Amino acid sequence: MSKKGFKLLVDSLTRSAKHFNKNEVECLVNLFDTLVARSSSQFAGAGFDRTVFRDTLHSAFGMTDDVVLDRVFSTFDRGNNGCITVVEWVEGLAVLLRGTLEEKMKYCFAVYDLNGDGYISREEMFQMLKNSLLIQPADEEPDEGVKDLVDLVLKKMDYDHDGKLSFADFEKAVREEKLLLEVFGPCLPDIKSSISFEQKIFRATPKY
Repeated sequence: MSKKGFKLLVDSLTRSAKHFNKNEVECLVNLFDTLVARSSSQFAGAGFDRTVFRDTLHSAFGMTDDVVLDRVFSTFDRGNNGCITVVEWVEGLAVLLRGTLEEKMKYCFAVYDLNGDGYISREEMFQMLKNSLLIQPADEEPDEGVKDLVDLVLKKMDYDHDGKLSFADFEKAVREEKLLLEVFGPCLPDIKSSISFEQKIFRATPKY
């Protein structure tokens, strides 16, 4: 990319990503280029694939849950083409690292809505809670414990009593109790790993 092209890209992303300044966007674009170089060549330098994305989030933020990581990838991959572009990368990280509560609620809800139908169903809750709980081998009926937990969550968060969570239900519950933001499993970096990532990446020297 030419120096002028790089500057135009950075200016555009600084406006659209909102939460990063120009220098920070430059550092994230440089990191993007590094990740693209690591990716398979099928996207011809336009972006990087699911494997590189998952490896990056795992090493940077300690995210390990396969179901959640797949859904995080899908929320970043707005073009739905299996490739994370530079715009998707920077704008996605803006929410992940510095998003407002409103942005983070929309992001977490999208991650937890596994089939993308606009609701978090009882089955989706069961799947995510089962993945995020430490089931002891000695537990005779581990699924029963997960079902009980799903019932508890619905009792607390399902305000319209339709047996599933709409975004309105989720938003109301989280505004009343912020700890419920990641109730179905961690999909945001913790403060320590966020700070560590920012210090490491934003200390890098811009390319131009």
